[in-house]
Amino acid sequence: MRQWSRKIRKWAVHALDLPEDSLLGVPRMILTGDHRLTVENHRGVDLFADGQLRLKLEDGKLDIAGEHLVIRRIGRDEVQIEGTIRRIQFLR
Repeated sequence: MRQWSRKIRKWAVHALDLPEDSLLGVPRMILTGDHRLTVENHRGVDLFADGQLRLKLEDGKLDIAGEHLVIRRIGRDEVQIEGTIRRIQFLR
């Protein structure tokens, strides 16, 4: 049933020319320089260690590596990370 729901949402996105992040739950990222990253549509924090942050996503995880990483703000579906961001990688 969940797969049908996703197919219907995909169809609606393309048929109505809507942004994918609004209906499909795909992450939307805004990187400001190398020091601030805002991620929308996350599903929570999976790992937060020295130099590494891993966020849960709808279809996998987002691995962020850097120095002096700090979660500046976290909400139900948005998180803002500050520090020196060196790498962003999708994990499936």
